[in-house]
Amino acid sequence: MNSDKQNLVGLSRQELAEAMELLGEPAFRARQLFHWIYHRGETDFDKMTDLSKSLRQRLPEHFIVGRPTINQSLISEDTTRKWLLGLAKGGEVETVMIPEEDRGALCVSSQVGCSLNCSFCHTGTMDWVRNLSAGDILGQIMVARDEMEEWPSGVDGRKLKNLVMMGMGEPLLNFENVSRALQIAMDGEGISISKRRITLSTSGVVPMMKRCAEELDVGLAVSLHAANDELRDELVPINKKYPLAELLQACADYPSARNSRRITMEYVMLKDVNDSLADAKELVRLMRQYNVHAKFNLIPFNPWPGSVYECSSNNAMHRFSDYLNDEGYSAPIRTSRGRDIMAACGQLKSASENAKLKALKQKRAAGG
Repeated sequence: MNSDKQNLVGLSRQELAEAMELLGEPAFRARQLFHWIYHRGETDFDKMTDLSKSLRQRLPEHFIVGRPTINQSLISEDTTRKWLLGLAKGGEVETVMIPEEDRGALCVSSQVGCSLNCSFCHTGTMDWVRNLSAGDILGQIMVARDEMEEWPSGVDGRKLKNLVMMGMGEPLLNFENVSRALQIAMDGEGISISKRRITLSTSGVVPMMKRCAEELDVGLAVSLHAANDELRDELVPINKKYPLAELLQACADYPSARNSRRITMEYVMLKDVNDSLADAKELVRLMRQYNVHAKFNLIPFNPWPGSVYECSSNNAMHRFSDYLNDEGYSAPIRTSRGRDIMAACGQLKSASENAKLKALKQKRAAGG
């Protein structure tokens, strides 16, 4: 990819207009480009047929419509797809498509690596490298559309209907770029995914939750995983900075958290760690104390090399789920998807990153 040329993917309508103004072109050219890039998924300027021939010839001199490169593509036995994507400015991320019978959800990454070090999460064992740009985030969606042959946007029968910001990284620690990308993704004349079909998952970056609601108004999922501060400090270390009292109050204050759009409390089920009936009872008490409009997503722990945890037994998970349901909280046990290709919840970490870290550790051990 020619670094001297600007990638138009990631630019808003206004930014496209500014780029066209520099070429002496009228503002309506930006609308046309926006349509071709985000609605039709076109990368070849020469095929953007409603642009003037002279403009089509000039655009490649200054710009590209770039995509991340697909460094690896895997398909699970259950049809889950995972792409390892190489980014123009360096680093790799994993993006996962989870198809259902009539729809699907794309799990999108927001950072290369992660700085939060959640003890049960494979991604958390990576070093944090950098935030993704808006173009990097949108590029993941566009690669998935390319691979699934689902251009143009907004056509009935498409599988890619839902976006979940639940991939590598913490979205609210890269909010500026996540917000820019999602606003373009939600544009009805572009990628056209409704805000009601987008969920952003956070480990609890409390100061950014209100801004997320105000700017994006997307669904919110919270990586809860524990019913008390002592355990959550261990499982989700950001809890030391924003403890449960602050987090749950922010959830209660989240503007769109009503019965129709309840906050999803993600809860990974860890054997003999957080799966007792006492834990379930404490969760109910907390939700009622803070008046949080919540539902639960119980996630069987997905193993990864070197993890110290085990998944709760089926009996323990069902006992936990049944209690929450009996108390009026939806609490399904998630069916793990893509385990055989390390694409399930908590398993995302690129094989190449594993290899690099292993080589670095060996070099350090040898005194290099």
